[in-house]
Amino acid sequence: MNASEINVHYFRMINDLGKHFPVLNPAFTFIAEYMVYILALSALLYWFTRTDENRMMVVCATVTFFLAELLGKAAGSLHFNQQPFAELPDVNQLVEKAVNNSFPSDHTILFFSFCMSYWLFKKKGRLLWMLLALCVGISRIWVGVHYPADVIVGALISIGSALAVYLVVPRLRAVHSILTLYERGERAVFPSKTKAKDL
Repeated sequence: MNASEINVHYFRMINDLGKHFPVLNPAFTFIAEYMVYILALSALLYWFTRTDENRMMVVCATVTFFLAELLGKAAGSLHFNQQPFAELPDVNQLVEKAVNNSFPSDHTILFFSFCMSYWLFKKKGRLLWMLLALCVGISRIWVGVHYPADVIVGALISIGSALAVYLVVPRLRAVHSILTLYERGERAVFPSKTKAKDL
């Protein structure tokens, strides 16, 4: 089999599981569509713990996402494929999605950008964050809106971006200066007598 046939083969393996185990479809639909709100809540919670490490982590995760998105757009300009449900017959499509270039997966880029950043900064719960990102990637195949290659490339771009950002951004004086100015303003509006514990 060539690369395209392998991509379709593994898409069918995962997507067809929804036909064989329909009881799992609501769970994968929720993960594919709504887990993004849990990710956003996690970033807010980490930010408002008001610890230096957590705030730097959220900054790095955000920078990673924007960098990975730029790289993803560049990758998308080199390769084009529509969503599986638009190209293949008999796809188990569980969510609505506009037809466009699905390469690479934006959802995967988002989750791996943040979850890989959490993994780099955190010792506690780091495995759970990466498992969450993996589940989101698989769910996008399960619900019929991405091929495995869309997810794999999105994950690799984000992992590489997160490593680069982790090595560079925390060492930039400008970033620390901006965070210091922000925190002064925050303390003026929301004074706190005690520093929150790190999560």
